[in-house]
Amino acid sequence: MTDATTRTPTRARAPRSAGSARLLANLLTYAFLLAGALLMVAPFLFSVMTSLKTPRQFNTSSPLTTPDPVTTENYVSLFGERYDFVVPIAVTAQVVLVLVVGQMLTSILAAYAFAQLRFPGRDAIFWVYLSTLMIPAVVTIIPLYAMMTSLGLKNSFAGLVVPFMFGSPYAIFLLRENFRSTPSDVLDAARIDGAGVMRRLWQVMVPMNKPILATLLLITVVSQWNNFMWPLVIAPRPEWHVITVATAALQTQYNGNWTLVMAATTIALAPLVVLFLIFQKQITSSLGVTGVR
Repeated sequence: MTDATTRTPTRARAPRSAGSARLLANLLTYAFLLAGALLMVAPFLFSVMTSLKTPRQFNTSSPLTTPDPVTTENYVSLFGERYDFVVPIAVTAQVVLVLVVGQMLTSILAAYAFAQLRFPGRDAIFWVYLSTLMIPAVVTIIPLYAMMTSLGLKNSFAGLVVPFMFGSPYAIFLLRENFRSTPSDVLDAARIDGAGVMRRLWQVMVPMNKPILATLLLITVVSQWNNFMWPLVIAPRPEWHVITVATAALQTQYNGNWTLVMAATTIALAPLVVLFLIFQKQITSSLGVTGVR
C-alpha cells in the first residue's frame, strides 16, 4: 500500500514534465519566428518612418526616431511638376502587365507540352532550356542590348518587354513538375469525352493547378516590378523610366534626398504588399500541395 502511494506522484510527474518541455519548445519557436518577422518588417517600417520626415528632421535626429511632426511633403513633391512620379508608375504598370500576360501564357503552353505531349527530343530540349538558369542575367545584358539597338528598340516600350515576355525557365520548370503530377485518370476521362489538347489544358489542367499559378503570378509580378538593370540600360530617357530607375534618379552626387527616396520606395512597395495580401491563401495552398506531392 505504501509502495503504491509513493509511486503515484512519480507517474504524474512524467506527463507534467513532458508538457512543460513542449511548452518551452513552443515558446522558443514562436520567439524565433517573432524575431525573424521583426527583422524582415523593420526595413519597411524604417522606410515609412523616414518618408514622413522632413530632410531637416532626418539629418538632425536618429534615423530610428519617429517623425515629429509627421509630414507628407515628400509625397507631394514626388507627384509635383519637378519629379512627376506618375509617369514611372504608369510605365512600370504597363511593363508588368505585358510581361505577366506574356510569361504566364507562354510558360503554361510550354510546360504543358513538356509535361504531357510526346515529340522527338522533348526531354533533351527541356534540359537544355533549363540549363540557362545557370547563366547569370548580367551576362546576357550586352548581347540583348546590341540586339535591341540593332532593331531600333532602344528607348522604347518594346525594348523593355520583348526580351522577357516569352516565358522563363524557372516558370516552365515549376509548371512542368506540377502538370506531370496531375492524375492521368482525369486527363484520360477528358480525352474520352472528346476534349482536345487545348481544351484539356485550359479546362482541366489550369483549374487544377490554380494555387501554383497564383504563386507564379506573384513571383513574376514582384521580379518584374523590381527589375532595375535592364530598364536602366535599354531606356535611359526619363519618359521611359520605370519606378526603380526613377527612384535611383532621385539621388544626385551631392544630395542624397533620402526622405524623398524613402517616399518613392514606400510607394513602390505598397502594390506588392496589397498583392501578397490578396494571394496569400493561394500561396499557402500551393506550398501545401507541393509538400504533399
